[in-house]
Amino acid sequence: MEQRPDWLAEGVDLDKPSAARCYDFYLGGAHNFAVDRELGNKVLEAMPNVKEVALNNRAFLRRAVRYCLDRGIRQFLDIGSGIPTAGNVHEIVQAVDPQARVVYVDNEPVAVAHSRSILEGNDNATIVQADLLDVEGVLESPETQRLLDFSQPVAVMMVALVHFVPESAKPREIIGQYYDKLAPGSYLGFSHVTGEEFPEGVQGLVKLYENSTNPVTLRTRAEVAELVSDFELVDPGVVYVSEWHPDSPEDVGDHPEETIVYGLVGRKV
Repeated sequence: MEQRPDWLAEGVDLDKPSAARCYDFYLGGAHNFAVDRELGNKVLEAMPNVKEVALNNRAFLRRAVRYCLDRGIRQFLDIGSGIPTAGNVHEIVQAVDPQARVVYVDNEPVAVAHSRSILEGNDNATIVQADLLDVEGVLESPETQRLLDFSQPVAVMMVALVHFVPESAKPREIIGQYYDKLAPGSYLGFSHVTGEEFPEGVQGLVKLYENSTNPVTLRTRAEVAELVSDFELVDPGVVYVSEWHPDSPEDVGDHPEETIVYGLVGRKV
């Protein structure tokens, strides 16, 4: 049995792997436990490029944030933000404008604890412990209300998040509730795992995650587009994350489908 760290909140289940902590493992982070590494290594056996997938998804997040910054957005709501790693949203936006405001949201206690530590002393960034499905809990929390003005445009990030939401939870309706609260000119950055190109390998990933705290639901390009259909998609629409506004042709590579993740940015008109 792994020794429980002193900083770890009571109630955190170390017997079940967590998607946020596995993602941290794929990115080379240190805020994961034996149970997460065990699952992560099994996923690596089934899908050897999963670390590259995670890095590509993270790079998409950075590009989506920069895209919104270039269009004048100075308020960001990053839902399912995960465990902090280099290049977090607040680092990107506050390098451009130190007064830009960022609210992170996650339901993973380890992610929340480390985010609070990193954000200590930053008056323009905070984290809320809440779940995507609890729209009121996210948007009406005191921390969110203190930093974000929803009468003005906000960029919402839901990156590598909604594939952990089953159809029974009605993700299309949940995303619609966030849309309704946003001012015109707001943006959504969104990415989602798919099994369209590599069904066998990705189904192996789904099977491995079944007994984690975050089972995976795969969706097609059309299903991803339907989830965000309230928003007007900016070019190039729903594409593999490496194809979305790449910094260079080399970033796309010869087989962008190997990223297994669709990415998009939508705008509320």
